[in-house]
Amino acid sequence: MVTLDDAVIARLSSHGSEFELLVDPKLATEVREGEDVELEDLLAVQNVFKDARAGDKASEERIEDIFGTKDLKTVAYEIIRKGDIQLTTAQRREMVENKRRSVINFISRNSVDPRTGLPHPPNRIEKAMEEARSRIDPFESVQEQVKRVVKDLRPLLPLRFEVRTIAVKIPAEYTGRAYGEVRSFGELKKQEWQKDGSWIGLIEIPVGVEQEFYSVLGKVTSGEVETKVVERK
Repeated sequence: MVTLDDAVIARLSSHGSEFELLVDPKLATEVREGEDVELEDLLAVQNVFKDARAGDKASEERIEDIFGTKDLKTVAYEIIRKGDIQLTTAQRREMVENKRRSVINFISRNSVDPRTGLPHPPNRIEKAMEEARSRIDPFESVQEQVKRVVKDLRPLLPLRFEVRTIAVKIPAEYTGRAYGEVRSFGELKKQEWQKDGSWIGLIEIPVGVEQEFYSVLGKVTSGEVETKVVERK
């Protein structure tokens, strides 16, 4: 549970009434991004207020009139998703920076420079974002912000988003360690264990991590891994 000292106010104005919650700002962000979080962790106090600072609770009748239910989780999620969250300057700065890092890493992992076929380094993406003055919203999902940021970046930075499906064969003596490494890079589409103990699989990975994928597997198999790109999309 978030403490009262660390909680911030989430406020929704509707039909002439104010509804407020005392929430964990980071978990409130997850709720806005569509995640399901434990109410006990999200709220500092398990109540809906009309004035949280004064401890003045909203009436159950008014809550039901506006939200159509008295269920606390349903009401809390609607307040958080549709209302405003009152962050301190320091909280907003930290959350914006964390979200910026996530956006940059997503673009770097999932795209390449079409001229070279190689991913743009994160610092190059960051500089282009600064030049384009791309706006970062601490509450908007990474996926939604990537769409907007990429639109900002295209005049400055050539980008092509791709995923690669790669066939992998790992000799029996290396499967113990290498199997876990393979799965950590992307979505395993198909796999099969051979009679000799070797492993064959198809994995779909973001294009930006392809070279790292080969490097890691080469190290854990002493260079004996076999790979082949079977699809680009």
